[in-house]
Amino acid sequence: MLNILGSTIDLCDGLSRRNFLQIGSLALGGLTLPQLLAAEAQAGIKNSRKAVIMIYMVGAPPHQDMYDLKMEAPAEIRGEFQPINTNVPGIQVSEHMPGIAAIMDKCVPLRSVHGSPNGSHDSYICYSGRAKTNEPTGGWPSLGSIVSRLRGPTTRAVPPFIGLAPDAGHPPYGSPGLPGFLGIRNAAFRPSGPASKDMVLADVTPERLDSRASLLKGFDAFRRTMDRERIYEGLDEVTQQALGILTSNALAEAMDLSNEPESIRQKYGKGDTAKYGDGAPRNLEHFLLARRLVEAGARVVTLNFGRWDFHSNNHSELKNTHLPWFDQGLSALIDDINQRGMADDVAVVAWGEFGRTPQINKNAGRDHWPQVGGGLVAGGGLRTGQVIGATDRLGGEVASRPVHFGEVHATLYHAMGINANTTTVRDLSGRPHYLVDGHQPMPELI
Repeated sequence: MLNILGSTIDLCDGLSRRNFLQIGSLALGGLTLPQLLAAEAQAGIKNSRKAVIMIYMVGAPPHQDMYDLKMEAPAEIRGEFQPINTNVPGIQVSEHMPGIAAIMDKCVPLRSVHGSPNGSHDSYICYSGRAKTNEPTGGWPSLGSIVSRLRGPTTRAVPPFIGLAPDAGHPPYGSPGLPGFLGIRNAAFRPSGPASKDMVLADVTPERLDSRASLLKGFDAFRRTMDRERIYEGLDEVTQQALGILTSNALAEAMDLSNEPESIRQKYGKGDTAKYGDGAPRNLEHFLLARRLVEAGARVVTLNFGRWDFHSNNHSELKNTHLPWFDQGLSALIDDINQRGMADDVAVVAWGEFGRTPQINKNAGRDHWPQVGGGLVAGGGLRTGQVIGATDRLGGEVASRPVHFGEVHATLYHAMGINANTTTVRDLSGRPHYLVDGHQPMPELI
């Protein structure tokens, strides 16, 4: 079936928006003009397969129990986990991350990430590299939306920006990264679950699809009369890309994990497809799906994992519900892109919105700590096998080499061949904005 004016979603300005084209149950929103490839061609790049996979660790993970264990600190701060050596001399990680330890030469732990404006849960800074301050109308766009705007799709059948993020009880936990002032045409395409079956025509013939496409044109007059605040701008391009997906099986085939050898599927594992509380699933197949999607031509893929907001039972939650699966999925992804010769082209980053308190509270949990957190990057042709940044003896303050979220974003853009300090995108008033707020790519990585 074909539905016009489908399900309602809330975007960053708080207004109600629509996913305008639905074939079956699949919302075909967030798709961009194939003509945007012209900008890439002018830069001497044709169908570049440079890509970013960003893993948002929903709710903010405890850096002290993963990449930055403090064994000299008092027991009420260091916790119960022990460090293990990695395959890079001098770098240690948590005993519950053996997969990452075995491939540390392909990784870079970041131990001094800062820039979160407060202790409120929001994926915004992970996806945009900016705090929600001095926002232009519509809000700051995410990295995925900016890349979508600048580079467009590599092929008409695969969206440039794909978000593997189901809706969550706390809306920022389910965000794939917002388009901000770049609008609906640059929002994330969000396939999920059974909806993937609706990315092929099935019993709808190309002729019937053409008729339905013609029907959409009849709504142009209505759309233009209702075009306040550019709500509907880009709808024609959304429709164009949607039709491109439906006339090719490329995206559906990329999402069909049965095409993978069983040994690879076992390497990644399955995890749990159920949401964890008001957060995201711990779906390990999303890590494999992200790799398949960038191979198929997606430029940015985001995925949301778990719910790391452990105000109580921090260590038991980590070792029993999150760290083993996260370690398996992330290490499989990083090793896989290296084994497949993709490590120079595909950058991976995994992080949350802030860190956790050094002091373990009375409920055996760690609370919100915006002063400093951690993360991990890999691939992208970056210089791996090192640690960047350090915290003090208690893990509560940056001791050396503070790393701002915006610096990491500038580095990711650099890995994609985009200069974030000279390239601009225009907001709804036509004002140009640089892609990051004055931050430079990290010299240690490039």
